[in-house]
Amino acid sequence: MVEVADPTDPNILLAEVEALGNRLARVREAVGRVIFGQAEVVEQVLITILSGGHVLLVGVPGLGKTKLVETLGTVLGLDESRVQFTPDLMPADILGSEVLEEGEDGRRAFRFLKGPVFCQLLMADEINRASPRTQSALLQAMQERKVAIAGAVHPLPAPFHVLATQNPIEQEGTYPLPEAQLDRFLLEVEVTYPDEAAERAMLLATTGATEARAVPAMTGQELMAAQGLIRRIPVSSGVLDAILALVRGARPETGSLPAVRQHLAWGPGPRAAQALMLAARARAVLDGRLAPSVEDVIALAEPVLRHRMALNFAARADGVKLAEVIAALKASLG
Repeated sequence: MVEVADPTDPNILLAEVEALGNRLARVREAVGRVIFGQAEVVEQVLITILSGGHVLLVGVPGLGKTKLVETLGTVLGLDESRVQFTPDLMPADILGSEVLEEGEDGRRAFRFLKGPVFCQLLMADEINRASPRTQSALLQAMQERKVAIAGAVHPLPAPFHVLATQNPIEQEGTYPLPEAQLDRFLLEVEVTYPDEAAERAMLLATTGATEARAVPAMTGQELMAAQGLIRRIPVSSGVLDAILALVRGARPETGSLPAVRQHLAWGPGPRAAQALMLAARARAVLDGRLAPSVEDVIALAEPVLRHRMALNFAARADGVKLAEVIAALKASLG
């Protein structure tokens, strides 16, 4: 009789985490050949994918958001597709539609033509340039990994991730994303300008006769195995308490901080706590650790919470920033 290894054995788990860490080091190296000066952004996007979630990249045009998504698709060995969101984009342009076809025998029947959402990595470029109706077409796909068209349910490939880029809403021709859709993004990652050294390296690497190209460092099956391993990482009661304190403390109804009670219209729901739990585990593995710490929770608080909270009218009038409220929440954790 063949003995089956116990997946909960700490020694086996440690060996699997170390092997995954080595593989992720190759992933980061492959991404670093193409993407310059965005180490924190790359880390947070990898955390999101390892957690099995979707990510929203926010920043002005020209910061390499689209290039990052394309690079990750190649490095992670995923079947990718790209949709350029525009004001005239319709839901059928993303999900697909049924067409009426006539066979050789003269019979007519509907056939479903799959849209670009049927892929493993969907790049939703400038997602907030489409109308809220079109943006909402992704709700079911992002949450349930399937779409329903004309009464028929069509499952999406696995793994499935949406990596969306968004321009600042202050720019002309943008529409705020619906709150229900924002909540389905595991992290909201701010993409800022690179430092001078990174920008210098970028200029030298991208304006010559040859340009570095991304190479595969992982497969879709390996990624799904890594996502399963992340969910097996142990979480201490202290980390769990910190997650609950942070999320519940960010709600005006249950929070005790004056900044929360006075400035917030609403706070994060249970998805925020779930996102923090998974993301903290993924961050620990990326850092070569077997279990997450409270420091992981604090480091991920802003990208997890900022798109799940809203300032009230009085706070906006007074110039209060969400970052200030989140900073107060993090400080309360000690």
